[in-house]
Amino acid sequence: MPKIRVLLADDHPVVRVGLKALIGLEHDMEVVGEAANGVEAVELTRRLAPDVVVMDISMPEMDGMEATRRIRDCCPDVHVLILTVHAQERYLFPVLRAGASGYVLKSTVDTQLIDAIRTVAQGGAFLYPEAARMLLEDYVQRLANGGNLDAYETLSEREREVLKLCALGHTASQIGEQLSISPKTVETYRTRIMQKLGLHSRAELVKYALARGLLTEYT
Repeated sequence: MPKIRVLLADDHPVVRVGLKALIGLEHDMEVVGEAANGVEAVELTRRLAPDVVVMDISMPEMDGMEATRRIRDCCPDVHVLILTVHAQERYLFPVLRAGASGYVLKSTVDTQLIDAIRTVAQGGAFLYPEAARMLLEDYVQRLANGGNLDAYETLSEREREVLKLCALGHTASQIGEQLSISPKTVETYRTRIMQKLGLHSRAELVKYALARGLLTEYT
């Protein structure tokens, strides 16, 4: 089974050394490159096509936010996992809007990073508990201010099944196997779902499913 190919982007060499050592202990992943700033991160992502980029937010020349946007534009199959010391809401939402698939605090690297890498590599979204709470509260607040969930009623039963499985982090292949359809058909359903619900990222999809209560039966 192919290893998860990881690119590290952090301007502190000591941090990169520590992350590389941590990842190196896992049999199913490997570090294929290191970047010291956002510009290098984008260039190396184009060249190496890693599965996951572990990206620091605060870096010289180009910050992690802008680097994430550019990577999502040029390499949509690459998943970006933000690694930061910032736990505030004002950092979380811009990161997710930029297209990141996950958000891990540096203070929890030893307990959460490996699981986060595996989760986003499989097409899922990873948020630490407090971040998930902030997203849910924000969504509920927007609903209270005039938003609604009527768009959900436009989804077919099959689209609702795909929505739940996508929100749970299953890949197109896994979903196709469960529903007896092809991965390509799953991707078509997912695109249609995102369009109907006005969603633009995996994180928004997960947030929507949580707010709608679609994942209750799985928790």
